[in-house]
Amino acid sequence: MRRRYFFFDIDGTLTDNRTHRVVPSARQAIHELQEAGHFTAIATGRAYYKTKGFAESVGIDNIVCCGGGALVIDGVLIENQPLDHEKAVRILRHADAEGIGWVVMRRDSDSVVMRDYRFLEQAGLRKELTTYLYEPEYDYEAEDILKIYLACTAENEPEWINELGHLRLSRNYVVFQYDAKKDGIIRMLRHLNADLCDAVVFGDDLNDLVMFDPAWTSIAMGNAKPELKEKADYVTDANVDDGIRNACLKFGWIRQ
Repeated sequence: MRRRYFFFDIDGTLTDNRTHRVVPSARQAIHELQEAGHFTAIATGRAYYKTKGFAESVGIDNIVCCGGGALVIDGVLIENQPLDHEKAVRILRHADAEGIGWVVMRRDSDSVVMRDYRFLEQAGLRKELTTYLYEPEYDYEAEDILKIYLACTAENEPEWINELGHLRLSRNYVVFQYDAKKDGIIRMLRHLNADLCDAVVFGDDLNDLVMFDPAWTSIAMGNAKPELKEKADYVTDANVDDGIRNACLKFGWIRQ
């Protein structure tokens, strides 16, 4: 059987959004794909430290995470790309000049560093578990940066934030982070000496649009957003209705 390379989004694809647990038939399909000799991987915007435990829980050793910036093959982190340093420094300089609070992720962990308390005063605590490190002498120009959290509401976004790609995950702040899952998948396939046409991607939400590409097979879950379904090569059943396993059976990647 021709070997395929499967990349699965997490929330709404592998997991039930109501329970946040892995859909049993999705777990079964992953094991069947592996037994058939196929390659399986997670593809997510989550940081590596947030993804590692989940991947282990479903028996997957390969990960494209940090929005495509980090690659894990056979359980080994082989790269974790930081933000464009020049652009990141420019953003932080702008923020300092205008008195806008920020915190920076410089390591793949739940820790962020800050030189003052402006971010907390302007945006409050992040909803996610976060360790805040107060370092008044921190020099953001001297080392790589993985993420920047910038305090600003949608109504008060400065024009210069568009100098670097960002997401609004909270009303009170934006996140500058690596956001190129498709590029991460391509780099993974190159590491494996695999053809792009042998890749298969499963997703459900708008942030998965970037990894739906005509170079490979893109499958939208039945519970996916309409925009993703329009871009997909195939729309399967909802994830909780055995969508992943049904698609794998339909295309003959696994057998009943």
